[in-house]
Parts: sequence; C-alpha cells; structure tokens
Amino acid sequence: MLMSQHHRIHTRIASMTRKRLLTGLLTTLSVVLTGLASVADESKPNIVVILADDFGVGDIQAHYPENKIATPYLDQLVRQGMSFTDAHSPSAVCSPTRYGLLTGRYCWRTRMQEWVIASYEPPLIAADCPTLPGFLKDHGYHTSIIGKWHLGWDWEGPQKPTMAPLARNSQKKIKWDFEKRIGGGPVDRGFDDYFGVVLPNMPPFCWIENDRVTVQPTDQYKYDSAQGTVMPRGFEGEPMAPGWEFDQILPEITRRAVSQIHDRAKQKEPFFLFFSMTSPHEPIVPSENFKGKSGIAPIADFVMETDWSAGQVIQAIDDAGIADNTIVIFTADNGHSHYTGWPELIAAGHMPSGPFRGHKGDVWEGGHRVPFVVRWPDHVAANVSNSHMVCLTDMFATFADVVDAALPDGAAVDSYSFLSTATSTNAANETSELRKGMVNHSNFGEFAYRKGSWKLVYKLGEKNLNLSRGKPTIAELYDLNNDIAEAENLSDQHPETVRRMTRELRKLISNGASRYGQIGANDCDVQFETTQKLRWAPSAQ
Repeated sequence: MLMSQHHRIHTRIASMTRKRLLTGLLTTLSVVLTGLASVADESKPNIVVILADDFGVGDIQAHYPENKIATPYLDQLVRQGMSFTDAHSPSAVCSPTRYGLLTGRYCWRTRMQEWVIASYEPPLIAADCPTLPGFLKDHGYHTSIIGKWHLGWDWEGPQKPTMAPLARNSQKKIKWDFEKRIGGGPVDRGFDDYFGVVLPNMPPFCWIENDRVTVQPTDQYKYDSAQGTVMPRGFEGEPMAPGWEFDQILPEITRRAVSQIHDRAKQKEPFFLFFSMTSPHEPIVPSENFKGKSGIAPIADFVMETDWSAGQVIQAIDDAGIADNTIVIFTADNGHSHYTGWPELIAAGHMPSGPFRGHKGDVWEGGHRVPFVVRWPDHVAANVSNSHMVCLTDMFATFADVVDAALPDGAAVDSYSFLSTATSTNAANETSELRKGMVNHSNFGEFAYRKGSWKLVYKLGEKNLNLSRGKPTIAELYDLNNDIAEAENLSDQHPETVRRMTRELRKLISNGASRYGQIGANDCDVQFETTQKLRWAPSAQ
C-alpha cells in the first residue's frame, strides 16, 4: 500500500512537472513569436505618399533650375532621393488619377469616361474592388488619408446620388442630410481613418472626419473674388460650415499630417499615410505667410506654400526618428493648371510643364507627366535620376513587393512594380516585370498609348468635346526620343507603327488588364477610336 501511495504521489508530481514545463515552453514560444512578429513589423517600412494637386512636372526648381519658383523643401528631397524623369499620372485630371493610384487599375475601365467626380456623385471605387490601403491593412499596416478625397460618397438625402450621363454638378441643389453617416468613402475603401475635404472648390464646404461631417454646414457660401483666384463662383449659396476659410485648408491638413506621423511613430505597427494635398489646385488661396512671397503671382505663392507643406510632413518623419524605415514618395495627380495664372508664370520665365507640350487636362505630356521623387535611406540611392517609365498605378504592385506579398487575384491589374529599378536589386517578386508601355487619358476622354519612345494619340475629331461625341477620333504618332515637345506628327511616315500600336491598345483594353499575365473585365464598353457619347457609359452588364 505504501508503495502504491508513493507511486501515485510520484506520478502526480511528474504530471505537475510536465504541465509546468509545457506551460513554460508555451509561454517562451509565445514570447518568441511575439518578438518575431515585432521584428517582422519593424522590418516593414512605413509608407508616406504625398500627392500634390495640379503641380506641374516643371514646378520643382531642383529639376528645372531655370524656373522661377523657389521650392527649397522639395529641392532637399530631390537631393535625398531618386527622381523618376519618365513618371506619369494615369489621367490628366483629379478623380481618375486618385482611382488609379488607390486601385492599380486604369479609371477608364470604370463607367466614368471623362472629367471628374461631380458634387455629390456616388463612390467611384466599387465596394468589392481591392485597394492599396486595404491590402496594406491586411498585411499589418495602419492606413490613413488626410486631405482631398474626390472619389465620391453615398450622401444621404431625399434621393440617392446618381451618376449624371452628361450634366456636371447637377445634384448640388438637392437637400442632403449632413448629420447622417456618409458611406462609400475612405473608411469603407480600406483606410482606418480620414480627415479632409471633398475637394477645396466643391460643396459641402466643411471638414469630414472618417464618415461624418465635423461641423454642420449651416451657412451659405458667398462668392467674393477678393478671397482668392478662381473662387468657386458656380457654387454660391451652397452649404458651408460657419467661419469656413479657404486659405486655412492647406495649413490645417498639414498640421494634421504632421501630428499623425508623430502619433504613429510611437506605435509598433507600420503605417501608410496618403497625404492627398489640396494645392495648388483652385481656389488659389495662399495663406498670410505666403501672400506675395514669390513676387510673381498668387499661383506662384501657392506653389511655394505647397512646397512648404510637403516639407513639414517630411521633416516630421525626420523629427520622429523614423526616416531610415520610411518610404517617402512625392508626386502629383496631373500637370499644372492653365487657368489659375499660367500666363503670369510664363511671362516671369517659369515653365510649369518644363519642355513638354500642354497642361492639366491634356493628352499631351504636360497633362500627365509629373514629378516623382522616392526617398528610402540605404535602399534607394540619393540625388540620382532614373529614366525608367513609371505610372502612379504602379504603387500598388510596388508596395506589394516591399512587404513581400503576392497581389490578390484580380487586384492592381494595371500596376507594375518599380521596386527593383528603384533599389537597383533583384529584390522584387520574380513574377514582376518592368513597365514598358502605358495608357494615359485626358479630361475629354482621349487616349494616348506609349510603347518605348513611341506615343500614339487618339485625339478629338472636332474642335471641342460636344461636337466630337460619337465621331471618329484622329490618330497621331510622336517619337518622344527625338521630339519631346510633340511637335511633329509622324503617323503618315510610320503607318505600320500606328496599326501595330492600335492593335496593341485594342487588346490591352479588351483584356481588362495590362499587367503581365492578368485578365480582367471592364465595367463598360470602352471606345478610343470614336469619342464617347456619355460621361458615364452604360454598364457592361
């Protein structure tokens, strides 16, 4: 009996010891895995994308020293990073470029075939469309956007917002309920949080935080030309928050972005910040510290304030001690605007589009060629230029390579990773291929197709958009290696090149995707050999 009792005690002690050992091992394993997760998070760089609004390819002085607007903050970024000299927005205007950046998909694959999202129109990004912020969130990132959205919301009111076939801003007189949640915006499309405006020149004139208006727009906007240049005259009487000041939009979103960087730097998880600037887009309203600073014109003052704003965000990264583990990209959504003071800039010797033809809205290079500067210490070489072709749709595939993750099925169908050329390594996913061609789209829905140095343009057949609707477009061909100003149409001299590139463009469109190995679907019947009849094309389904 004593032996049996002793055996039971020994067995109980052994069992307890095994439990303690197992508990200890599990605890140790948990600590190790937590530590590994922490290391993994720390190995993922923070990502800050600064997108200026209507900022020309010629507007950084370090890139074009003969130009006249001082940009000391961006000049410093150029010295610290790599400048891509053949970088492009997918569109020559706001909404479609933002769509392309956030989805990695050309916007003309949606029903919107021209112009931008009008006031109170519904979301352009479909609820089931994979987005860059959603992808990064799935891979451990906190995702934020500060500034301009301009991709539509589901506003609440007596009727649902609709996509007007031709009319612009036709819904501005509908009485919307600004106290209700606003669906379909940034926090429903992959972002953890948002602060900003619809855009600076369309109603409602108020701040939106996440999915709510912060202060009810109980006042009405009154047009006053003394407030700035190209004030939104067509929206007189529209809802506005009490005390709304247009010249305080850029300073406020700058403060918010700086604060966000300092807050996120204290957290363990990596972060993605999309600083979607509102300048130098109209209304041209430089704040008090910048009025008259350029000695040229208000638009030049506003470009200087844009430079300052971007500089504050970059400085916040440095001050927070996270510069070595943060990718910074500065770029723009399209070329410089031609209606906000262009003649004054030209007269002063400042060329917003550099040597390129055209400006915002155009199918020509000045409409969509943009500055593109990447800073990532110890990964991307400093103070160098890179002539590799880049499109803003490429950020999705590039950041997927950065986090070493495969793109989801059907995602980023027009996105190519530029990580390997930016870092001069073979670090990119082995299935990635460098971009060799590109499609650009104008404000009027015109198409341009690049392949190497050749650029095929299908432009309006008549003198304006309305006269061109439903009529054949005109094909022109340019050799950008020998004619960067697009001055000599070579379509008659090289008809076979026109035919070959036209076939390629047809295939690229019909495939619903342009990225290597991808097949997708367009949301409508996309035409480029005739001008579209409607701004919002009928659904393909």
